Amino acid sequence: MTRFTIGLCLASVFAASWALAQSDPRHSGYQDMGADLRKMQDDDTANPAMLFVQAGRTLWQEKAGTANKACADCHQDAATSMKGVAARYPAIPPNTDKPVDLEGRINLCRTERQQAPALEPESPDLLGLTAYVALQSRGQPIAPADDPRLVPFRTEGADLYKSRQGQLNLSCSNCHDDNAGKKLAGATIPQGHPTGYPIYRLEWQSLGSLKRRLRNCLVGMRAEAWDWDDPQYVALELYLMDRARGMTLDAPAVRP
Repeated sequence: MTRFTIGLCLASVFAASWALAQSDPRHSGYQDMGADLRKMQDDDTANPAMLFVQAGRTLWQEKAGTANKACADCHQDAATSMKGVAARYPAIPPNTDKPVDLEGRINLCRTERQQAPALEPESPDLLGLTAYVALQSRGQPIAPADDPRLVPFRTEGADLYKSRQGQLNLSCSNCHDDNAGKKLAGATIPQGHPTGYPIYRLEWQSLGSLKRRLRNCLVGMRAEAWDWDDPQYVALELYLMDRARGMTLDAPAVRP
């Protein structure tokens, strides 16, 4: 094959990729940000979420519980064993019939394999481990599991996304479908794709899970936030991940 032919082939690939990108109207919150915030996310030495990743890397090697096991004892090198994992969750773990999110899966390993207490929601340790695991899938396409058992849970999540609630009588869809790209209190309303979780939000001055963001949205609609362990969060996340299928995971991300 001549250099000219190779050049034509590469040009065709790039043209097809560009056309696909142009035909997909979806975009992540990263694309809604200004140049300065994008630079913060792009540079791991400036991305504050990486402080949690460093803590998670340490915890990965740390033995815990009465089993005296570390994550690494079972899963070895996270760069290999955890690649693509965050892009596939929520999923149904073995020997169960209900889906869990990534944080829930980490806690299952804690309680069942390490025989250690579950980590508290939004605790630094749980966020650190989640961020470390999620980092291994950075750049991977979101690929929800094609498990028929997930269908009723995903359908529940779609219904929750479209259901009006709270004193403002709003649904997730009202903001993230009907008004995406518009301004709300000076901020751009995103399409609501979960490509970057856990994320470091400047508003929070901390890392936070998708569950925390969903709770914020419920409060913003003047609705009562569900309990942290409410399965509706997992159902909604299932739908959101399916809605973002094929988009690139950029966790742990930075957002305003």
